Amino acid sequence: MGILSGHRILVTGVLTDDSLAYGIAQRSIEEGAEILLSGAGRGMSLTRRMAKRLGVTTDVIALDVTDEAEVAESVNAVEAEFGRLDGLVHAIGYAPESALGHGMLKTPFADVATAFHISTYSLATLVGAFRPLLQRSTAHGGASVIGLDFDATRAYPMYDWMGVAKAGLESLSRYIAKEVGPDHIRVNLLAAGPIRTMAARSIPGFAQFEDSWSDRAPLGWDVRDASAVHDTAVAMLSPLMRGTTASIVYVDGGAHAMG
Repeated sequence: MGILSGHRILVTGVLTDDSLAYGIAQRSIEEGAEILLSGAGRGMSLTRRMAKRLGVTTDVIALDVTDEAEVAESVNAVEAEFGRLDGLVHAIGYAPESALGHGMLKTPFADVATAFHISTYSLATLVGAFRPLLQRSTAHGGASVIGLDFDATRAYPMYDWMGVAKAGLESLSRYIAKEVGPDHIRVNLLAAGPIRTMAARSIPGFAQFEDSWSDRAPLGWDVRDASAVHDTAVAMLSPLMRGTTASIVYVDGGAHAMG
């Protein structure tokens, strides 16, 4: 019996099999969880393909976090399929091209607002919408919400406004944790080191992370191996971390703490 046996978990952001969300979904299934996937827009066909690869037989839930009506419909769909949620993985992030690698002073506010809406505010959107289902969790210690993060304590080359959006996500997660804690819902972020995914490769200058991260991390770091990230996410979703909320769990070889 796995440590997520009996858990019902919604995982967002599964587009490719090298994504962190895919690996988290796969490991959760291995540990006994029932999984639902959500997708949005033109990415729905990709998510459906990944669902088949994972062996998830239920249909992918349409969930565009910028569409209030679709968010409401997604809650109804999840309730009809699962009745409750024991876990929710927020793996949603996007910034327009102008917000990455062009400096902080040239990006128009409309593009910054888009990055913030999708990458930051969406955490509040999801927790607020799915709160009634998370309140029904039967897991020991209650429901667990995980947001995927990237260390926002430093200014990284080329990351620009996405770094600001992640800083907002870190603050927002603490405020949400305070609000939903009495409902036995815990909210934490998982800050992974750089992993060579399709999403990461779209960030200008990603190779700079690859070249320097392992040198700075006391444990070293392999951008091709996300298994430690997947395992940590499973622990965070499980009752093993039922006393932890409003926290950022770093899985980056220790690089975030080095000078």
